[in-house]
Amino acid sequence: MWTTALVLIRFLALARADSSAAVITPRDCSLECIKEGGRACEYCRVARDDVKKALGFNTIPLFGSCIPWPCFELLGDEDPNICQHYIQAPNDVMVEFVPDTSPESETIVVSWKPSYYGIAFLRGFQVSLQALGGSSTACQLFLFHRNVSLSTSHAEMVYKSDPFPGLSLGSQYAVTVMALPVPEEWEKFYHSKIFSTRSCAEKNGLEQCKHDWYPKHIEVHQKGTVITVTFNLAPPKLGIRSYFSLCYANGMKRYTDITPNSSNNKTHHSYQMNGLQEGTNYTCEIAANEVDAVRKTFSVQVTAIQKEAAPDTPSLALVLPLCLAVAAILGLLLAALTRWRPKLRRKKFDLKPDIFKQYEESGTQEEVVSLPEARLTPPHLLMCYSSNDGPTHVKAVMQLGSFIQQHMATQVFLDLWDSLSVAEEGVMAWHCRQIQESDFVMVVCSPGLKQKPVPPQPERGDEDEEVLGLGSNAYSAEAVVQLIGEEVGRAKASGRDLSKYMSAVFEYSEETDVPVELRLVSHYRLTRDLPLLFSHLRGVALHRPGCYLKIKHITEEGYASVPAGAALQWAIYEAGLTMKAKSQHAVV
Repeated sequence: MWTTALVLIRFLALARADSSAAVITPRDCSLECIKEGGRACEYCRVARDDVKKALGFNTIPLFGSCIPWPCFELLGDEDPNICQHYIQAPNDVMVEFVPDTSPESETIVVSWKPSYYGIAFLRGFQVSLQALGGSSTACQLFLFHRNVSLSTSHAEMVYKSDPFPGLSLGSQYAVTVMALPVPEEWEKFYHSKIFSTRSCAEKNGLEQCKHDWYPKHIEVHQKGTVITVTFNLAPPKLGIRSYFSLCYANGMKRYTDITPNSSNNKTHHSYQMNGLQEGTNYTCEIAANEVDAVRKTFSVQVTAIQKEAAPDTPSLALVLPLCLAVAAILGLLLAALTRWRPKLRRKKFDLKPDIFKQYEESGTQEEVVSLPEARLTPPHLLMCYSSNDGPTHVKAVMQLGSFIQQHMATQVFLDLWDSLSVAEEGVMAWHCRQIQESDFVMVVCSPGLKQKPVPPQPERGDEDEEVLGLGSNAYSAEAVVQLIGEEVGRAKASGRDLSKYMSAVFEYSEETDVPVELRLVSHYRLTRDLPLLFSHLRGVALHRPGCYLKIKHITEEGYASVPAGAALQWAIYEAGLTMKAKSQHAVV
């Protein structure tokens, strides 16, 4: 028995040692060590300075995103055969949250397993992280030394990346792990995974997050027709001073402002709701009086009050004389009414319009309009633009795409958000496919869209590389607009609907910036026409007999009340200043 126990303990110890050895983390080593094939350079992180030194230029400002590093330049100078074999995409890509001292950000580590197929020719991995709805990208490159040849047993090893710090809370990211070298035929060489970071409440606790806080404990008491609601207050350090409550029932709603007095009770507060109908079930919401505050839903059932039973009915001797007297009075009134009726017919009434206006204003009711349920997936919108007007204009376009995607229930496609597919297919091929597959195509017009791009002169320095990166979109934008114009012309000639195509300009652009090819399609000036754009994308009529549909957060006055709208407003303001400075410089 003791022998069996010792064997079991030894087996568990070996299994624990094997599981710890199965995780491989990167080391610090130079690119020269990797090329020489030293044993100390088994699995190494490659710094961006080494890549810049090997290639002779900085790739990030030039291409604007993570692209597969050229294997021949990094490893294949002496033996080109190293980079000519196909490696399949990694498996079991996982995202792990690691401890982060900052309460406003997350840090992750990516892990994966290499594929069995082509593992003997595996030379390394490239891991890229991109924020969905933004242009920020982070890249990490890991290489094996040139003399390594992995066996199939290494397919069970777990490889890890370096930490990716500073990720925003409550945001979505896409992580991509590519096996190196990348083949000429771009197929199944990478594995992408979309994940979301934890919210502030999930990471730090609800009592530490102002935007995520909501009352968790709610008690409802009824005394007569008066309803008393008691709820827990937010911690004083969050700075929440007022609250509100909203109740719905039978098409009516009742709003209540709540301002507690913290000197009486710092943890709980009670307020009363008067005038509720008996025998009615209300659905109520309570939240902090803050922008985009989380609402807590609770139910209020107003029970009917039992009235006391009526006393014994009076005797017939008392009721009969009373009924005769009432009948006599009614007879006299009927005779008088019959006599005065002709006079009433001849009398003219002066109708006062102020009475009708007051009645209409007092009788206005809000109407809830639901979106059409014909489609199960949100519509796809392709946004095209020109980067010839500089990075501020590009930022405004990206913020507009984020606002449409968040508040108009529409999936937006931008080349900057799908840089890997653009690099894989090519700029024009990617745009051709998106034009065919998208439900709508919108061209954001600007002065640079009609300008002929000037080929940049090759000079030294990082600033010229950034100019090259901006100019790469200028050539494709002109070709894409011509392609869309041809599609519009064919649709017009064949009598098809042109609602798929539209053009838009920001406040700092003019109507003359719209190319001639797009004069036939719907045109919008943003942000003034945000409701019209929503109506176009979702197929909802803004006007109906007797009513006008007003959508919260999608108006020129209210769009800046949400974070995405405020970011769009600031981006348009910055781009307008840049355009104004350019025009003044051109005049001088």
